[in-house]
Amino acid sequence: MTDITRRLGAAPRERGSVCNNTCPDLFELSDGRFAVIGTDMTDELTGKLPADAGVASYERIVVITRETLLRAKDDIAKL
Repeated sequence: MTDITRRLGAAPRERGSVCNNTCPDLFELSDGRFAVIGTDMTDELTGKLPADAGVASYERIVVITRETLLRAKDDIAKL
């Protein structure tokens, strides 16, 4: 079973969320993968991908804010 090991970056509330913590987030998983909470933009972006990229039927293109990723930068660098 895969578990969430830790959050990467600041918690949503630390980034100014006032919407019950329902904002983009990044997590490291116990099996070495990463989980992303963001906005599903698969339909909007699939046709705009480079020719050498694709989305499998079980995958989604998930968008997070720039701030979310930048606040996780230090944690990512430590991996």
